[in-house]
Amino acid sequence: MSQTNSPLPRQVADAYVDELIALDPITGTYLGVKESSSRLPDTSPAGQEALADLARTTLARLAEAERQPGADSDIERRCARLLRERLTAELAVHEADEGLRAVSNIHSPVHSVREVFTLTPTGTDEEWAAVAERLRAVPAALRGYRESLALGLERKLYGGPKPAATFIQQLTEWSDTDGRGRGWFEDYVSGGPESLRGELDEAARTATAAVVELRDWMRDVYVPAIGDAPDTVGRERYARFARYFNGTDLDLDEAYAYGWSEFHRLLGEMRKEAEKVLPGARTPWVALAHLDEHGTRIEGVEEVRVWLQKLMDEAIDALDGTHFELAERVRRVESCIAPPGGAAAPYYTPPSADFSRPGRTWLPTMGQTRFPVYDLVSTWYHEGVPGHHLQLAQWVHVAENLSRYQATVGMVSANAEGWALYAERLMDELGFLTDPERRLGYLDAQMMRAVRVIIDIGMHLGLEIPEDSPFHPGERWTPGLALEFFAAHSSRPRDFVESELIRYLSMPGQAIGYKLGERAWLLGREKARERHGDAFDAKAWHMAALSLGSLGLDDLVDELARL
Repeated sequence: MSQTNSPLPRQVADAYVDELIALDPITGTYLGVKESSSRLPDTSPAGQEALADLARTTLARLAEAERQPGADSDIERRCARLLRERLTAELAVHEADEGLRAVSNIHSPVHSVREVFTLTPTGTDEEWAAVAERLRAVPAALRGYRESLALGLERKLYGGPKPAATFIQQLTEWSDTDGRGRGWFEDYVSGGPESLRGELDEAARTATAAVVELRDWMRDVYVPAIGDAPDTVGRERYARFARYFNGTDLDLDEAYAYGWSEFHRLLGEMRKEAEKVLPGARTPWVALAHLDEHGTRIEGVEEVRVWLQKLMDEAIDALDGTHFELAERVRRVESCIAPPGGAAAPYYTPPSADFSRPGRTWLPTMGQTRFPVYDLVSTWYHEGVPGHHLQLAQWVHVAENLSRYQATVGMVSANAEGWALYAERLMDELGFLTDPERRLGYLDAQMMRAVRVIIDIGMHLGLEIPEDSPFHPGERWTPGLALEFFAAHSSRPRDFVESELIRYLSMPGQAIGYKLGERAWLLGREKARERHGDAFDAKAWHMAALSLGSLGLDDLVDELARL
């Protein structure tokens, strides 16, 4: 290939996306690729190595692309830096064999396999036929995952006992959702066409049998083999994961201290707001418990879904044209109820590349039918508008000006979670949280993110609790202390807190990205405002910032400051 026809970094990045989709049809479904709907990825060690080989090949292509004329433009430079940083971080995780002990209650190949069905198109008989084929692929995908874990056992690389026990409980629920032997996959296909009824039911039973087989192996082989292996990962592994989830090599001790400083600041604010809700309340969480019983609430699962949809629609109407300029297709977002059997935390799924599938927020009900408003408003500003939806849908909207990689699979968790937490704060700044119930709920959500920094770093590194802490000063963190501390400083019910702790144990370094990412977004805005002075235009800055595509925290502040 002549030099004039050699690809530039964005072309290399998009070629990587094409090759990734071929290896990982789950990614293809997230991106709206129809041909992916009938397939699942190879989750075995060989499949993991194929993804690593693609990353290595792409990095070599990138090095050549960066030598081409035009590769030094801002848009090519940002893409190249992101692609290198992401693939290098992913390879570091792979080469440490972390994929051989990926046991989690939220973030594992098996969770991805189940969740992708909620996004697989089912509007036609042809699409349901693809679903049946994908269901028949579930056993191979789960066997590949089991093969990876078995190799981890051979190499004495163990997942944590607590995440493993929780995962087994989830597999049990997925295989028997109603206590009568009917599994999640059988429920899922119940809405399929009668013309494919027999095929769909048989494929669903096959998938459920594979879930049962994996559950039994986890229970009878894996858990006894790992014994009392530690649930925490230590400083070296933690640093590797922190780079993967945050796009920066963090000073972990400084980040831990920052978490404590935010804890003390937020506690002071919460006490003031709690006094408005319940005068004389001993702690802010006493006031929040009062709201659980006597505060504003929504009754009914469908009713809360509709209410959350209205909340997002109202936010779009209020913000569009004043603080953001939104394309019509970005204005569309759907509120959904999450399928049972997952983790307790709400989440968001982005639109497909052509917006035929819109962005969606998902509420896990955890069996509840009554939902306090204070616990929902700020969370839906985070998950929906102006949080995840405005950022991730905007990336898809401007993908042609970036690259598909920057707009989709290159996402850095701390960038997106940092924006979503910044979005909650922005709504407070703009006066949307003046009601004491809603504002106390917002501060409680902020406090949860500060607590995450403290306990995630603290327990994985075994750090000492500071002397000025109101909780066990001078002791060293353990998962048990982390659970107790979290429960004492959160309005969330016990099952949510326990689910969250398992998440932190199985995804070390991810939970800190909310608060550290928010700090980066705030610092970037402050630097841009200093640069422009009175001419600073917040609406223009927001849209330019949302159109940057993904960036690691290493780059985010610098790029935001330039806008």
